[in-house]
Amino acid sequence: MGAEPIEYELGVPIPGRILPESQWARTAMKKLPDFGPLDWTAIFGRTAPVVLDLGCGNGRFTLLSALNRPGLDHFAIDILPVVIRYATRRANQRGLHNARFAVKDAETFLRQYVEASSVAEIHLYHPQPYHDQRRAERRVVTPQLLVDVHRALIPGGLFVVQTDNPDYWAYMTRVLPSFFALREHPRPWPDAPDGRTRREILARQRGLTIFRGEALRRDDLSPESAAALARSLPMPTFRSRGPWSELDRWESRMHAD
Repeated sequence: MGAEPIEYELGVPIPGRILPESQWARTAMKKLPDFGPLDWTAIFGRTAPVVLDLGCGNGRFTLLSALNRPGLDHFAIDILPVVIRYATRRANQRGLHNARFAVKDAETFLRQYVEASSVAEIHLYHPQPYHDQRRAERRVVTPQLLVDVHRALIPGGLFVVQTDNPDYWAYMTRVLPSFFALREHPRPWPDAPDGRTRREILARQRGLTIFRGEALRRDDLSPESAAALARSLPMPTFRSRGPWSELDRWESRMHAD
């Protein structure tokens, strides 16, 4: 049987085509080891630049990047097993041997499983802003996370961030420049004019503004300097209110289902 037609989600094609089953890959990391760091060469069976996708959702960005950049290896995580199941199935069906998926939170993954100066890119799309102020401590973008991202990246490595929450973006633009040279990217990404992620597609269909940034690692910072900077920076305790909060609640219900 030949390849199936392209799949669609929210009216936008899912990257890649479903291949005949004989060409499928195995992309699930069903259980991470008890101790890190991970050995990228052992995991992928080759030595290549590594791209991390933190909070990958159903995997749309990782699918797109792994298809477009076969010379790079991609490791994607999310804390929700249900979305990792979607992502893994889609990557398997598209024969993406340069992709792996695992269930894990971003903070633990970076701190325990990623060796210093071992990855070329880290991507973080639409982290949950937690509109309930009582849950603000669960926001993932903190000074400590940025220290861990800075440590994990190779010299000159790239950190890509994106949100549709203006309060979160205001916080990011305040703290990111301490560790990275941040460049805002106001237009849609050229490789995905309709959106790199499911959340971006949803937000744009509802008329929300997308805030995008490309941040290059500051190589003049030692680990000790980065840690000292983190202690001087504010935590993400901002108030988050506005029309995007209803979309967050709707997405939470979808994931629960």
